[in-house]
Order: sequence, then structure tokens, then C-alpha cells
Amino acid sequence: MKTRSIVGGIVGALLLLPLAACGSDSGSGSDGGGDGNVDQTDGIDTDLPDGGPQRIVAQSTVAAALTQLGLGDRIVGTFGPLNGPDGGVDSQANGLDPESVTDVTGAGDYGDIDEEKVAELDPDLVITSSYLEGDYWYMATNIHDSLAKRYDIVAVSYDGLDLVEQLDAVEELAGELGADLESSEVTDGRAAFEAASATATTLGQQLTAAGKTAVAVSGSTDSYYVSNPAVSADLNYWVETLGLPIVVPDNPDPQGYFETLSWEESDKYNADLALYDDRQGEAGLEALKAQPVFATITAAQNNAFTPWTSVYPATYAEAATLLNRFTTAAQGLL
Repeated sequence: MKTRSIVGGIVGALLLLPLAACGSDSGSGSDGGGDGNVDQTDGIDTDLPDGGPQRIVAQSTVAAALTQLGLGDRIVGTFGPLNGPDGGVDSQANGLDPESVTDVTGAGDYGDIDEEKVAELDPDLVITSSYLEGDYWYMATNIHDSLAKRYDIVAVSYDGLDLVEQLDAVEELAGELGADLESSEVTDGRAAFEAASATATTLGQQLTAAGKTAVAVSGSTDSYYVSNPAVSADLNYWVETLGLPIVVPDNPDPQGYFETLSWEESDKYNADLALYDDRQGEAGLEALKAQPVFATITAAQNNAFTPWTSVYPATYAEAATLLNRFTTAAQGLL
């Protein structure tokens, strides 16, 4: 079987192509032939059941996005985060019902998948995502190579895409899999995103005029991290397109994701509102508040915190909800 990378940002250009057209030396089927490589491709295998695959195993964030786009009844198994640190569904999988799917996440290190559980589910298709070519979200390379011998695997590539391109890539995939992209749940999501963006644009002008700023942060035992909007699709959209005044660190790490500081330096960027990475839950927020130097910045002094969901189901509806959460918090600064 073959892994295909659905590359977003080419709206309307996804075509259903046979595996041979995607660089495979053999046709599809159960005769193996999976070489574990990722080829940039225009679509997915035509040898799927009529109406799209009926049994999908997917990384939980992608599975949640497909569920929000109307394909929840096709999702039989997931791997990756399901339950959040504070109980309930993890923000990375918002929209999924953990009780309705089989969790095939393995018991080993990051990226482990229980292949026996996958086999029991007998999926038509396995789906994950990729932020860097050849690096699959919650799927280790050896696991990918093993699964690719038995199942078709689609990876949604977010590498180099802006927020809207990412959202469109997932919608296109959903459409290829049989979702009705003109259903009310999909079109309402797009409309909500447009409305949220308009509200945020006005707010950005007001915040800038008032000299108010926000900063996206997280921490570990020894280090304080200031996220770089330039490499975060949502924050970059908020800053560059909507004009929201969010701190851009001046010395990001080599990969560009954030600037790493000691806790003694955590007052380097003063801001009026702190977005805290919600993957650590309330414990992460309390750890931030407990740091004495960080406690001196304006946001901490005023207890002005709001969650930032850095990884979430890539749908317009979800993006609108998270943007509205930020604007609601930021309006309190005026």
C-alpha cells in the first residue's frame, strides 16, 4: 500500500488518482508493496468503497476535524490525545466522543500504535497529518512503515501552509472522503469564521490604539517559552491578517517555534494578556502563576489569562470558536 500526502493550498485541484499515478510501482491491494515513502500527490486511491471509505482509523485531531465536517460515523478508531489533562475531551480532539471510537494508541513512546487493535478494526483507510515531510503526527516511522504494508495511509500535509490553506486542505480531504461540503454544519462554520475575523480585525485596531498587547507562553520546570506567531498558523493569521497585537519574540530558537528563556528572564516581554498553552491544562497555568518573575508582568498582576489551543481540529468552525475565545478575553483590556 502507499502513503499519500494531501498537500493543501491548491483548492479544487485534488483529483482521485490511482496509486500508479502517485509513484507506486505496483497497483493497490493486499500484496504489500508499501515502501514507507511519502510522495506528494494530488489525491487518494480510487480503490475505495463507493461513497468513500466507511471504516477510518485516524489521528485524533484529524478524526475530530472529519467528525465536525460530517464524517463521524466513519471513524472507528483513533490514535493520539483523546482525554484532556483536566478531564473531558482533549482540546486537540474537540468534537470527538471518546466512547464511540476505539483508541489504538500504543503503550510505548510517542508515535506508538497498537497494530493488533488496528487489524481488528479492519479499516479502509488510515489518516494522519504532517507538519514536516516524512514526520507523521503521533505515528512513529517504524509504525508507519509497518502499517503501510497493509493499509492505504493518507497524510494531510500542513508544511508551509497558512491557516486558511490548512482549513481548506482538511475540507478538501473530507470532500474526497464523501462529506457534504455544502451542508449547514460546514457552511455555518465558514460563516462563523468570517464573522469572528471581522470582529477581531476591529478589536485589533482598538487594542493597538490603546497600547495593549498579548503574549503566547508556556513553560517547563527550567524554561519559559514565548511562542513565535510567525510559525504558528493561527497566531500568524491573527497577527498578520487580523492585526491583533501579539508579541513576536526577537530571538526564536533555530526551528523558529519559540524563544526559550530562563524563568529569571520571563519578564522580558511585558504584555497585558497571556495566552497559555492549554495542553498542560490548569496545572500548566498554575505553574506559570507560581513563577515570581513572571508574576511581575502586567497580565499576571491582573490575572489576565486565556487558554491558547495550539493544536486543534482544523475546521473553520473550530478556528472561529478559538478566535472568539481570544477576542472575548482581549475585549476586557479596553
